[in-house]
Amino acid sequence: MEALRNFRTQTWPPPPEFTSVTPGSQKDRVFIVTGGNTGIGFELCKLLFPSGAIIYMASRSKDKAEEAIKAIESSIPEGTQGRGQLKFLHLDLSDLKSVKAAAEAFASQEAKLDVLWNNAGIGANVLKFGERTAQDLEVFMGVHCVATLLFTQLLLPQLKAAAAAAGPSAAGQTRVIWTASGLMDNGSPPNGVDFSVLDQGIKDRVTNYGASKAGSFFLGREFARRHGGDGILSVTLNPGNLRAGSFNGTAWPIVFVLNSLGMLHDPVFGGYTELYAGLSPDLKIEHNGTYVIPWGRRRPDSEITRRDIVKAMAPESEGGLGYAKKFWEWCEEQLKPHV
Repeated sequence: MEALRNFRTQTWPPPPEFTSVTPGSQKDRVFIVTGGNTGIGFELCKLLFPSGAIIYMASRSKDKAEEAIKAIESSIPEGTQGRGQLKFLHLDLSDLKSVKAAAEAFASQEAKLDVLWNNAGIGANVLKFGERTAQDLEVFMGVHCVATLLFTQLLLPQLKAAAAAAGPSAAGQTRVIWTASGLMDNGSPPNGVDFSVLDQGIKDRVTNYGASKAGSFFLGREFARRHGGDGILSVTLNPGNLRAGSFNGTAWPIVFVLNSLGMLHDPVFGGYTELYAGLSPDLKIEHNGTYVIPWGRRRPDSEITRRDIVKAMAPESEGGLGYAKKFWEWCEEQLKPHV
């Protein structure tokens, strides 16, 4: 019964409450949105643009990003109060060399980073089993976890600088957002990840995808433990079931049924979830490591249906399996030969 309630509340959420920011309210703040040229990331960039912030749209394709930037910029005339700035940042999460270059390019332009939205990802049904990243990693784990962790770690100096500039009274305003999925609940293996198959994955793409999203939650929780003392808030979210990239490659009859049942929503609702996670004043430093569900609701551990994942993440000293720490260290081992 609890699993059914969890499925219903995340599949057909109540109306969003945090859907915009006051024009100009984020002036002088610096944001990065990975995968910002399409889908949820594009909607988030549109929502952020009137805030006055400097927004880096991190994307593999310069042409597609510049096209997306022009579309957003045309929605608000130059000179309008609160109009932000959008900049392209080349980032290919399937290649760790590109990840390192992107972080270096950002550091050459900005001394601080106020919010990092790790939004980019690959749909569960887009790739064939056996596809690998440039560094020969299982592609879902390589992109969603290893490369995303590297990008975040390389940006730590800018994140810490933003938190220090904000001061103790504003602890938690500097944030890192990690993207999980509803498929973490019903697609990941017991305890979220199976360490015996992380290197190669299994032939079931949905399980590989779900495991990588559980891994994202592990990284978000471990980042909170490691860097909460720096004043940085780490939040993991399920953006919701959306007509966006996560369903690319899904057979059309399945998509037709999901749409007919009202289970797929406009990508802007995922943007609302991401906006809440990144900017809502309801989230404070004491919520570090928290999980957010559609369309912007904090989900305490006591209400997370996958009790095995909650226990797996917890440190062994607290009766858990210590998987968050173990998974973080596994990701770091994959990075060592390449950075």
